[in-house]
Amino acid sequence: MQASTLSDQEFGEFQRLIYRLAGIHLSPAKKALVCGRLAKRLKHYSFDSYRDYLRLLTSGKEPAELQTALDLLTTNETYFFREPKHFEFLQQRILAERRPGSPFRVWSAACSSGEEPFTLAMVLADRLGEAPWEIVASDISTRVLERARGGLYAMERARHIPQRYLQEYCLKGVGSQDGRFLVDKRLRARVNFQQINLNETLPRLGEFDVVFLRNVMIYFNTDTKARVVERIAATLKPGGYLIIGHSESLNGVTDVLSAVRPSVYRK
Repeated sequence: MQASTLSDQEFGEFQRLIYRLAGIHLSPAKKALVCGRLAKRLKHYSFDSYRDYLRLLTSGKEPAELQTALDLLTTNETYFFREPKHFEFLQQRILAERRPGSPFRVWSAACSSGEEPFTLAMVLADRLGEAPWEIVASDISTRVLERARGGLYAMERARHIPQRYLQEYCLKGVGSQDGRFLVDKRLRARVNFQQINLNETLPRLGEFDVVFLRNVMIYFNTDTKARVVERIAATLKPGGYLIIGHSESLNGVTDVLSAVRPSVYRK
């Protein structure tokens, strides 16, 4: 069967669908990505066109397929200790100021395949030890959450993990697991993975000392950014921190949070 082409009109319908579901704006530059990532779904259903696939998604008959499409179009690249200055700030400033007593809670609000929350877990385990701490890790994609819960990664994913963390918190695979490593179960037990759509009313999560929301808002327009930040700011304790990606800014988005330094805000 000849590969289907995605017309501008069909791409526009995908743009509107993803925006309605996830608040994500797919720029025209993403047309090739949409075409490539969804081609296998057309093949799966033996569809001749993207129009047929759109019809299936909007029919309401296959909610699981809608989730599959969402997973394919919203998954982002991530890695351990990405944008390391944020983890240095967490160690040297936030944790240094922490008052012992109440549990220290962090939310990784767009955790993808788990590298960010497990990086946070390594830092917290190192600095706080047996003191009470926990991490909530969420994503809109059920597919990446399933991977994240396993805590199992290809060895090349370990290249940014400091050697002592690798030895302390990761188990090297042998036999059938050769070439992979597993995040230690002590850390996995402290990370609670949940599916959460930031574009909808949040479930009851409690209050957090820090929320990481990095490299997500580049996909949101200003109105969506404002709504998402308002929801997230409401989960921060007074004095709590919101950390966003280095290429992102909250200028003109909120007056609830104050800039501490580029990409770091405080309630």
